[in-house]
Amino acid sequence: MDIHKTTVATLASQVAQFSAAKTPFRIYHGSTLSTRQSSRQRNQVIDVSSLNHVLEFNKAEKTVLVEPNVPMDKLVEATMAQGLLPKIVMELPNITVGGGFAGTSGESSSFKYGLFDRTIKGIELILGNGEVVWGSAEDNRDLFFTAAGSCGSLGVITLLEMELIDAKCYVELDYIPVKSTEEAVEQFRYYQDDVTVAYMDGILFSMTEGVVMIGRLTNTAHGRIQRFDRATDPWLYMHAEDILKRMQAEKTMYREFVPVQSYLFRYDRGVFWSGLRAFKYFVTPFNRFTRWLLDPFMYSRTMVHALHRSGLASRTLIQDYGVPYDAAREFVRWTDERTGIWPLWLCPVKSAPHDERSFSQGNNVKDEILLDVGIWDMGPSDAQAFIKLNRDFESKVTELGGMKCLYAHAYYTEQEFWDIYEEKKYMELRRKYHAESLPSVYEKVKVDLQGVAGGDGVKKTESWSEWAYRQFWSTWPLGGLYGVASATKGLLVESDFLLKK
Repeated sequence: MDIHKTTVATLASQVAQFSAAKTPFRIYHGSTLSTRQSSRQRNQVIDVSSLNHVLEFNKAEKTVLVEPNVPMDKLVEATMAQGLLPKIVMELPNITVGGGFAGTSGESSSFKYGLFDRTIKGIELILGNGEVVWGSAEDNRDLFFTAAGSCGSLGVITLLEMELIDAKCYVELDYIPVKSTEEAVEQFRYYQDDVTVAYMDGILFSMTEGVVMIGRLTNTAHGRIQRFDRATDPWLYMHAEDILKRMQAEKTMYREFVPVQSYLFRYDRGVFWSGLRAFKYFVTPFNRFTRWLLDPFMYSRTMVHALHRSGLASRTLIQDYGVPYDAAREFVRWTDERTGIWPLWLCPVKSAPHDERSFSQGNNVKDEILLDVGIWDMGPSDAQAFIKLNRDFESKVTELGGMKCLYAHAYYTEQEFWDIYEEKKYMELRRKYHAESLPSVYEKVKVDLQGVAGGDGVKKTESWSEWAYRQFWSTWPLGGLYGVASATKGLLVESDFLLKK
């Protein structure tokens, strides 16, 4: 803790200097899993990349003090060594604790606990004037709950206290076939009150085929043991589809036992089904051998690195939308008619009480449980068509009484955004806690709408060098090849996608 306190004191001094000089600044984390691009200037940055340690366990209280840049896999490794597990573990191992709190994150235990920020008891922040404070349900309550999901726009988070549960060795995983969105919702409703169930999610492969997966923690395996973390193991979504076909043919249920860490990061290889898009992009055969051969490139750390370096992030549709159970059928059907994108990920998420909701839940959510629908694919290559599609999604979700996860780009106009996210309350908190030197949430998530929303697009004369640059990144497969080359370099040094300082 002494090193932590020294680091925080140094960072607080830097923030105070920025405040005295009235210089706006941004936070540098070192790596990212967000699809948003980062805009920073070298001399206007607070570097928190060294805050990446699991510091102190309280086994009696089942809590742990964690610095914000600890990734999920390192967190699970540290807690398992103590016989404990985080209540919620995001499915990609390089998502960080701080990112999960300040962004919008959930996973298959969220039907029980809610969004990831609901498992955080307290946070240490450096305010915009350099003061270090503690936020919790008891201390600086308004700051604590609004900092959750507000993308680091109310202060610099330097420490988090996280709640844990007892760990076990395996997840007993039951696969349940469903023939519609309604059937999937019925299964989620049925199992969400079962105290023995620890994890619950599903995959829809079409309007008429899908599978719900119900997980229970156990120390003994009384059947087939399945892993998803080795090059020879199947990708989870393909494995689930094979099981679905077997269950349909044999009219039977299917159960297997997955080692806990393999279960928690079961979507890492192939990044759900995004890896398939990479094979299609490079016109590469997609079979067991090629997946084994290219396995080092098929993990989230490498794929996110390649996605950013290739320039393809600007046309990649990576979004999570939460909609009420009763609206799920309409939203899935609308998504199919509008995009034809399959598979879709389903994950029930419990809403927080109204007075304890994170910023990202906004004021549009009324239901106790939302069904998160995860959508990942390539969008239209035309920039304006891509923007319009994303705006259509946002409009539909708002209409249905749902919410959008703010880890990704937002395509709202400023007025549309603040109609959902209570501008007055948020801006009052920024003034109260001296956060006006930090970019606001909207400044962090917005994109240039290029006139699609009715405003005037920014028009300027394109220089020869700008034209050549645009041609390079838009010419297949140059951008993709550059991304792969950069990711290969990252593999050699075993690094995440590092943000340039």
